[in-house]
Amino acid sequence: MLHPIWASKTLLTAVKLELFTQLSLCPLTADEIKGKLGLGSRGLYDFLDSLVSLGFLNRQGLKDEAFYSNSPETELFLDKSKPTYIGGLLEMANNRLYKFWDNLDEALKTGQPQNEIKEHGASLFDELYKDPQRLREFMMAMQGAQMGSFMAFAGQFDFSKYNTLCDIGGAAGSLSIQVAINNPHMNCITADLPQVQAIAQENINRFGVQESVKAIKLDFFEEHDFPKSDVITMGMILHDWGLQDKKMLIKKAYHALPEGGALVIIENAIDNERNKNTFGMLMSLNMLIETLEGFDFTASDFEGWARSIGFSKVEVMPLAGPTSALIAIK
Repeated sequence: MLHPIWASKTLLTAVKLELFTQLSLCPLTADEIKGKLGLGSRGLYDFLDSLVSLGFLNRQGLKDEAFYSNSPETELFLDKSKPTYIGGLLEMANNRLYKFWDNLDEALKTGQPQNEIKEHGASLFDELYKDPQRLREFMMAMQGAQMGSFMAFAGQFDFSKYNTLCDIGGAAGSLSIQVAINNPHMNCITADLPQVQAIAQENINRFGVQESVKAIKLDFFEEHDFPKSDVITMGMILHDWGLQDKKMLIKKAYHALPEGGALVIIENAIDNERNKNTFGMLMSLNMLIETLEGFDFTASDFEGWARSIGFSKVEVMPLAGPTSALIAIK
């Protein structure tokens, strides 16, 4: 029986060591990997061959005659030098979440977070914004977790009748960037706290979309109004907050949209029968660990909230993996 903790920690360690980034340059022998990553001899072949068995590495030959290379998936998604890198989420899981999930039983008994709030009395976001390096790691983790869904949304959603988009809580700007790349007529705003603006601007410059994507400062709790826009998006934002705050954010979006405008919520929406989207339910448990009131929700839950605020209809667009776009039309 494969032990999930063993397998997951093996992958997380490979990401932390940047093994897949090294192998993106060329296939390497175990001895070459040992030298480049500063590893010892004991466990070396067990580590590498476990990754082969799990499907993360390819191998030609055996042991000291073997050459290791990335699988197509790890080459695309776990090479840190590529824009498709999603390993940031795995880095954060290894560096932060593993130890917090050790207290899931206590979270279930008390309903209280088990992260920095428990250790320091400050929220996750308060702690992150005090430390630029940790904030950057978190932003890259979120970018990694969401990139596939953002790319799918940018390509699938019909932007032909819209001209402007504002991404609330836009973090590193990835959603706006993907929309601009795939829909050249769109003008996009990525809006987030001042500490995040520089990270978003770096990404905008990196992709060369400065003419169509602007990074602005926005505290969505303090600002009374959202910027007026044809489309307002929120990627993995609503699940951070309790029901009252969820409805407040939906209402602010409603008032900022024109008639026919669209609010798009990109989340790991739990299926309405609550028996298929395992990741969505586990993500909701992660919100228990990480936040005071946050939780994930079904498309039916969101539709009820959106209609009560005034939206006329809600559609569901499946994206990548467990993620969907919940689209509310004003």
